[in-house]
Amino acid sequence: MGLVPQVFNPKILHDLVGNMSVGHTRYSTTGSSHIRNAQPLTVDCMRGQIAVAHNGNLTNAAQLRDDLESRGLVFQTTVDSEIIIMMLAQPSLGGVENTLVQTFRRLEGAYSLVIMTEKELIGVRDPFGFRPLSIGRLNGAYVLASESVAFDQIQAQFVRDVEPGEIVIINEKGLISVQAFPEHQRRAFCIFEYVYFARPDSVIGGRSVYEVRKEMGRQLAREHRVKADLVIPVPDSGGCAALGYSEESGIPFEMAFIRNHYVGRSFLQPSQLIRDFDVRVKLNLIASLVKDQRVVIVDDSIVRGTTCKARVKTLKEAGAREVHVAVSCPPHMNPCVYGIDFPDRNKLMAANHSVDEIRQYLNADSLHYLSQAGMVKATGRAKESFCMACYDGKYPVPYDPVLDKHIIERRRSQAQTLGEAVEKENEQIKLLQV
Repeated sequence: MGLVPQVFNPKILHDLVGNMSVGHTRYSTTGSSHIRNAQPLTVDCMRGQIAVAHNGNLTNAAQLRDDLESRGLVFQTTVDSEIIIMMLAQPSLGGVENTLVQTFRRLEGAYSLVIMTEKELIGVRDPFGFRPLSIGRLNGAYVLASESVAFDQIQAQFVRDVEPGEIVIINEKGLISVQAFPEHQRRAFCIFEYVYFARPDSVIGGRSVYEVRKEMGRQLAREHRVKADLVIPVPDSGGCAALGYSEESGIPFEMAFIRNHYVGRSFLQPSQLIRDFDVRVKLNLIASLVKDQRVVIVDDSIVRGTTCKARVKTLKEAGAREVHVAVSCPPHMNPCVYGIDFPDRNKLMAANHSVDEIRQYLNADSLHYLSQAGMVKATGRAKESFCMACYDGKYPVPYDPVLDKHIIERRRSQAQTLGEAVEKENEQIKLLQV
């Protein structure tokens, strides 16, 4: 549990030897944040050792798990990723040989996977292509990563994205590509990857994330002209959009907030208490830059509102004459069920309040969101190629609203409670018989 440098110290890294590996750095979208849910997940089975790293969220996880448990399989975690590894471990399904294609055709929802067997490395994307997955080459060997920036770090060459619905099998013979869903045409790449989640130095779908975010800022300035003296980003994710807003509006750009790089993303922290603390220490303001100034503060998104409210308060306490908030994406109105951790509608600020109510909560002089059309235009891609469910409520893959991230844990608790009740009833029957 924790950040990579906290977990993988030099000694551990030195002792990790071999010619093939799989790693994973991600919070748990299904199941609680707990060490037993940490990935990659591994299993020893008839097919040998298998390890799976999963980015995304399965919408039919509960049904698949029920089916596997009814056949006697025992689960050790509460993440949907374990369902995938259990299915891969089965030598047969329905009396016929279980192939990779058969396994992935049973999955619904979002999944980008890196799977390691004893002889192969396998990459898979769901047919909608919700989450990214890229292929690179290093010294003649193939490597897989969720973002192209990982290749830059190790001086590998970016080759291409894994296509939606594609299975790539890497072994000593090279790379083999199999299209598991040749008839599937609908695409639904998560547009929030461009807005926030991906690193700005990544290239996704042939587009620089940095340039897309700058264009979102330019588009925001075209849609919402504000009379101000300074444009200030919320580091780090608001920087690109703020720069674009400044260039388009002609308002000077200043890095008035200085980021404390020893604090992680407050959005990703597991509890509100930790998020509140992180917000206070995450950024420090150069007060002299904003005193008596009209300020436009640009952020990439407002999910819960905690961070933005603190930033507006800090600016006004430092003497800013006006504080205008500009957001480089539309209001988040709906939960994500495909792998981004804001599943609870009750905690989405825009889902429960009007724009003016949010403005009042933030204590801002004005509040402006980028339109859905403007966001899509900035990507240079067609709207039909994206999943925008968190904004427009149109879910490409149907889901049951009760299947939130803790559904498996709740089912396990209910089953345990039911089992205890049945056991108690049986004991009472035995006593009556005696």
